[in-house]
Amino acid sequence: MARLLSVNVGLPRGVPWSGRTVDTAVWKTSVQGPRQVRRLNVDGDKQGDMVGHGGEQRAVLVYQSESYQYWQRELGRNNFSYGQFGENFTVDGLPDHDVCIGDRYRIGSALFEVTQPRVTCYRIGIRMNEPRMAALLVARARPGFYLRVLEEGQVEAGDEIVQVASGPEQMTVSEVNALLYLPSHPRSQIERALRIPALSEGWQGSFRALLAQSKDRDATRRNAGLDPMSESPPAWTGFRPVRVMHKIRESISVMSLVLEPVDGPRLAAALPGQFVVLRLQMTPDAPAIMRSYSLSGEPGEPYYRISVKREIQGVASAYIDDRVEIGDVLEISAPRGSFTLRPGNGPIVLLSAGVGSTPVIAMLHALAATGSTREVWWLHGARCGHEHAFAQEVRDLLKDLPRSHSHVSYSTPDREDRQGLDFDSAGHLNIEVLQQLDVPRHGTFYLCGPSAFMGDLGAALADWGVAADAIHTELFGPRPSSTPGITTSPGRQPHPPAESAGTGPLVSFARSGLSVHWGSGFKSLLELAEACDVPTRWSCRTGVCHICQTGLVAGTVAFQPDPIEPPTSSTTLICCSQPTGDVVLDL
Repeated sequence: MARLLSVNVGLPRGVPWSGRTVDTAVWKTSVQGPRQVRRLNVDGDKQGDMVGHGGEQRAVLVYQSESYQYWQRELGRNNFSYGQFGENFTVDGLPDHDVCIGDRYRIGSALFEVTQPRVTCYRIGIRMNEPRMAALLVARARPGFYLRVLEEGQVEAGDEIVQVASGPEQMTVSEVNALLYLPSHPRSQIERALRIPALSEGWQGSFRALLAQSKDRDATRRNAGLDPMSESPPAWTGFRPVRVMHKIRESISVMSLVLEPVDGPRLAAALPGQFVVLRLQMTPDAPAIMRSYSLSGEPGEPYYRISVKREIQGVASAYIDDRVEIGDVLEISAPRGSFTLRPGNGPIVLLSAGVGSTPVIAMLHALAATGSTREVWWLHGARCGHEHAFAQEVRDLLKDLPRSHSHVSYSTPDREDRQGLDFDSAGHLNIEVLQQLDVPRHGTFYLCGPSAFMGDLGAALADWGVAADAIHTELFGPRPSSTPGITTSPGRQPHPPAESAGTGPLVSFARSGLSVHWGSGFKSLLELAEACDVPTRWSCRTGVCHICQTGLVAGTVAFQPDPIEPPTSSTTLICCSQPTGDVVLDL
């Protein structure tokens, strides 16, 4: 008979780590006597990060005494105490290879249901003083599992654990954990997991992404369950020379370059909405600078068009505007990016402000080229007519779409701007405009523009009832960071590391416009990016979760430690990779 050995609780606290303070509740203390278990947690316990932990389906974390003994042997430790692994219940019995998702257990007067394996993050490594711990728990098939509280009640160390129901499909915690994190993702097993009602919503979403990716194959090429926005491999690696065919003034501040291949095969067709990285060698003796620009022309043409807004103090945009001439040879990466037009039959809403129209006009070109019969809404905001790029081009494209609608807002129209002809309304494009136009809420929305525009309008669309998976955004420049448990300083621009410059390979952060040399003091590309205040996203820091997966535009890397499942060749996991030569990252 399984038995509850200890009830462990802890409150969030700040823990020093690598020069920062981490907010975490992974430190748990064993408590004596009965404890009330409620819908969200055990009395006296809270979670430090409600994104990765906690909630109804992750109310109680369970870990087994047998795994304690295993890790004591593996790590050569004998100083473990109950709660060492951040668990609420330390139990005798209930091994991960026997317990199934959906199993129900009576402990004391409370009733519980198994919902998912533990999701490991770097904080277990801090608690265990073993940075590899998040990966080890997965690789050794000893993650532990979460319980949902079906009936609140009291529990106490010594209580028997009585199984009262078995989960459908009889998929063990170990099997479900391996299905997501390890390289093999058989379609039949994914379908089996999705038939378990008790499986938590987050894990169901990951398995649905894997299922959609697998289609009729029995295994997938990449792990869409961990990286649902992962993209197809680019058409080529590194950079390719292209010649400037045309240079076109689109507005007072936007200049387009039309690019053709210098030699070799024609340029690969891009998906509407993708971008390229442009490498500019502005002076012979200085490092090249990198900038990412959306493709704004019709996908499938034998040339690429990029459209660049001249920014105040923008080194690259000023160089393109002032010095790049027809006939010049530049270098570009293959198209990449997951902000692309999705197939379907429902309404499409293309929302943009300023130069954010560049990726969505590529989508409009694609729709017009096929004579799409879908309902298409073009909604754009600009300051005035002088700043309004692609105005006539958009009007011509909309004529080829039988169910198209258009609305243009000027925030500060000039005297010569004619309402009803050049623009439709004065003011900013916002949710009130969409509501007045009766834009269909069941459509698929594509947003691109300044970060404030996308943040405000994206939140307003969600409040209006638009489904989260129907809102797609593209952000120019660095993406928002995700640093669980750590508060970052907002607004600090990327910069070279404070310590002395390295002498290793050149690492270029394309979105951030920064290139620095690798130094031996860094263990990973993630550590270098953090030292430069380049925004990053991560969680496990050991090659498990793939949250840090980043586009590898050019160059090669080595992994140390090896990830649980390798990323695709066009990406890298920056938490556990180091450059083996000059690299360009989509950061």
